[in-house]
Amino acid sequence: MPLVRIDVNEGRTQEELQGLSRGIHDAILEEFDIPARDYFHILTEHPQGQIFAQDAGLGFERTTAVVMIQIFTQGGRSREAKQQLFAAVAAKLSAVGVAGEDVFIGYVENSADDWSFGFGRAQYVTGELAVPEK
Repeated sequence: MPLVRIDVNEGRTQEELQGLSRGIHDAILEEFDIPARDYFHILTEHPQGQIFAQDAGLGFERTTAVVMIQIFTQGGRSREAKQQLFAAVAAKLSAVGVAGEDVFIGYVENSADDWSFGFGRAQYVTGELAVPEK
């Protein structure tokens, strides 16, 4: 059950924003084989000048169309699975017009103990939800 935060500069249409979110979700569905309804995204638009994303010494420049993505999910997936996810996200976003250099992903792992889906309960801990397989 990934929680995905997406940060972009203002200026995209509602359809473009939905395309970003859907593309990321579709990549996660394909690579991690999670249920389709495990769709938890927070998309935030920022005024120009509030997102800074330099090239980190890799020799390319990003544009103001940068898409900053944070994926919070349970630990346990292999390095290869994560790399495949990164490639799938880039491919899905390319299909909606985002250049590869403008896709930035931070991947954060935690445990089943770290989630509450409502009512102040840790449903994986209480057994209300089954802990997903990796």
